[in-house]
Amino acid sequence: MAARDGDDGRLAEPVSSIVERLRGHRATIAIIGLGYVGLPLACTIARKGFSVVGFDIDETKVDQINAAVSYIGHVGSDEIAEMRSAGRLSATADYARLPEADAIIVCVPTPLTRHREPDLTYVVETTEAIAPHLRPGQLVVLESTTYPGTTRDVMRPILERGGLRSGRDFFLAYSPEREDPGNAQFSTAAIPKVVGGDGPEALQLATALYDEVVSRTVPVSSLEAAEAVKLTENIFRSVNIALVNELKVVFEAMDIDVWEVIEAAKSKPFGYMPFYPGPGLGGHCIPIDPFYLTWKAREFDVVTRFVELAGEINTAMPQRVVDRTIEALNQRQGKASRGARILVVGVAYKKNVDDTRESPAFKIIELLEKRGSDVSYYDPIVSEIPLTREHRELAGRQSVEFSEGSLSAFDAVIICTDHDAIDYRQLVAWSRLVIDTRNACARNGIAAEHVIKA
Repeated sequence: MAARDGDDGRLAEPVSSIVERLRGHRATIAIIGLGYVGLPLACTIARKGFSVVGFDIDETKVDQINAAVSYIGHVGSDEIAEMRSAGRLSATADYARLPEADAIIVCVPTPLTRHREPDLTYVVETTEAIAPHLRPGQLVVLESTTYPGTTRDVMRPILERGGLRSGRDFFLAYSPEREDPGNAQFSTAAIPKVVGGDGPEALQLATALYDEVVSRTVPVSSLEAAEAVKLTENIFRSVNIALVNELKVVFEAMDIDVWEVIEAAKSKPFGYMPFYPGPGLGGHCIPIDPFYLTWKAREFDVVTRFVELAGEINTAMPQRVVDRTIEALNQRQGKASRGARILVVGVAYKKNVDDTRESPAFKIIELLEKRGSDVSYYDPIVSEIPLTREHRELAGRQSVEFSEGSLSAFDAVIICTDHDAIDYRQLVAWSRLVIDTRNACARNGIAAEHVIKA
């Protein structure tokens, strides 16, 4: 454990010794925030031989981890049990245990306010919880997605309140999370990590840590550059998804199938990368990250027109799905939206995961119910809608049964999430009207007059 020499303000243990402890996997790592980023990271680091202590204010999560029970679909309980039995993973809600750690990694949510401005509440509260327990020699890494300047301007002053100084007594770094839940090809350990430090020693320590955990580390020149990397990655996706969503609308008016166009276009081996339209953006990153940059840009009197336009297009997609559904109900069945029974298929934000954060399905349900429709949902992975910030009124609703009797009772079925576990042939056979926002039916070789792409 490193300690500072009070006479000269230097660490009693040189940074090189801390680096060697990290490289020798003899360090203890604290993970704060045991959600979709923190828990996979904790398991990955523990699997590499480190001792990991997970921290979360939700004591239910703490109890589940200590009982070797996973609450995230793509993290197996057997994986947690293995790390628990090896003595390399534990969980607690007691921040007084933070001094045990050589490195503290913060993985807490960074949502938006209702006015689409950054909400750093979790980052600030977590940093304030760390500060009283911070000891000399510790490395603190923020992984939460945020705007450039957060680590330096928000976290560092809080951590320095007790008299310790970043770069002298403790070390501060930023490394953006790059989780892709449900992607079997790219696990946490297989994804390269970008690292930026508050000074060369912080960068050296953070690089030494992640070198032992992931396939490759990519050091950058500053905290701000590392923060900007994550925004760039997700804004790239947001803008390109907005482009294909707009093309879908244009081609639809021309009676051209945008999905066919994309499949043909991606045969080009250079200069093109396929993106796909859908019912709107979901997940914690892509619907949120662009607004972190647009907000920060205003501080420098820069208008991010391109980024904001992409956000507007993507945000409008749930309403378009609702409009297409109501139009089809009226044209095909002579029904109005009021009183129509509608089933939303899939409430996870992406296929084959149980993560519902920012799912466009919730907005679609809300818009339909405002029109007077009676809306239910089916999802083979999400049996009950969890509590969410934006759609608290939906919490506790349960998935209906997937059966002929159930599906045939609905006037329309909207495919929002194209889970592989769904039997699309049966769905089409049992449904009166199918609104397919993911091209799931055509992709499975199913064509029917009552299937409409949206």
